[in-house]
Amino acid sequence: MSGAADGAWAPERRLLTVGLIGLVTAAAFEGMAVPTILPALVADLGGLDLYGWAFSAFWLTNIIGITLGGSDADRAGPARALAIGVVLFAVGLVVSGVAQNMPMVIAGRAIQGFGSGAMGSVVYAAIARAYPSSVTPRMIALVSSAWVVPGLIGPALAGTVTDALDWRWVFLGIVPPVVIMGLAVYPQLARLGPAVRASAAGRSDTRRAFDALRLAVGSTLLLGGLTIGDLPVVALFVAGGAWLAIGALRHLLPVGTLRLAPGRPAAVAAAFGIAFAFFGTEAFVPLSVVDVRGGSVTLGGVALSAAAVTWAAGSWLQDRAASAGIRRALVTSGAGLIGAGIVVTATVLLPDVPVLVAAVGWAVAGLGMGLAYSMLALVMLETAAPGEEGFSSAALQLMFTLGTAFGAGFGGAIVALGSPIALAPAIGVVFGLMLVMALLTVGVSLRVPRGPSDVRAGVSRPVPSGVPLEHP
Repeated sequence: MSGAADGAWAPERRLLTVGLIGLVTAAAFEGMAVPTILPALVADLGGLDLYGWAFSAFWLTNIIGITLGGSDADRAGPARALAIGVVLFAVGLVVSGVAQNMPMVIAGRAIQGFGSGAMGSVVYAAIARAYPSSVTPRMIALVSSAWVVPGLIGPALAGTVTDALDWRWVFLGIVPPVVIMGLAVYPQLARLGPAVRASAAGRSDTRRAFDALRLAVGSTLLLGGLTIGDLPVVALFVAGGAWLAIGALRHLLPVGTLRLAPGRPAAVAAAFGIAFAFFGTEAFVPLSVVDVRGGSVTLGGVALSAAAVTWAAGSWLQDRAASAGIRRALVTSGAGLIGAGIVVTATVLLPDVPVLVAAVGWAVAGLGMGLAYSMLALVMLETAAPGEEGFSSAALQLMFTLGTAFGAGFGGAIVALGSPIALAPAIGVVFGLMLVMALLTVGVSLRVPRGPSDVRAGVSRPVPSGVPLEHP
């Protein structure tokens, strides 16, 4: 157990801890606020036909930012990647905040996405390199807790600012804290310098950028194909998108991830599964409460806020359990709780079930996410070979992002196809699909390292020269 002298709040690391938590908090506020103000933005600027691109542009460039940010954190140290991420995130906020039309908003969101991806991959790489291993679980819990306040008050605060001032100030108001926290963190990370690799040099940044772009295009084609009515065109888009995405992932993920190999690869794959199941369900929880059951928008938001609180609670339980040597059991339990939460939440579609049950069910799922994701992050950092902390963080963030996008995308396609007939059955099918994914992830979690001894055995080994790499 770490004491005050070597903990997260030790004098030499106190500013870094505050800065990292502050950056995650600011990014979380942005993530919770933008969906809240977009209707007001569209009412002001127009461009309803481009509404979806305000989200898609962010996530597509986020993939590229995650990939290049993690790679650069290993090659040049985390300071440069973080600085680029902070600058781009802030510039994107300003562009969106002063936008005169929807295309300009989308351009700003694309810049934000790149910066957010770079910052996200650097945060975990910085935790791995700047803190003792005994403190890593505590830092993961602290970073996860940074989402609680934004999850509770972010949407309401964004709505209040929009009503009292203007939606533009929601974007512009986040800029100062992002810049301040970036300035606080940069000197601390600059001391770390480039990482010393234990394995052969990998793909160049140019090739990784190409892989990331290929993945973004492939994911767009695959998800876009799900919303096209013409079956031959659907098949073409889905097949082409899958070919591009899978080919790119072979170079961006640890060897064996796509075949669910035991150990580190299974941990990366499990991150995709829990994100798919959780966010694929969460996207339709408010819709179930408001449109199916006639509940208030506030009640729909309560369910999401409850999950934010229990997610943080799960992260702190992970901190306590890590010292007990539990790894696999926490991931398995977390995935199981997500499945149980989906089942409880789905009962709100039944007319005789109290609407408040949605909040109870989603709180259970949030607890599962806190347990599973935080432990997967810990496993990825523990199994990272020296010099590959950035790659490990990027791989985890990448699969989590893809799981989020694909879960919501598949769910949206199902609802779009079924809602003209009846909304409740369509959402029920979505919840059923997400439950299947949660149960499949339980199976994958059984291949995650069992405890510290398995984790140490799964640490990457140096790769002999001339052996082809599936990752850098």
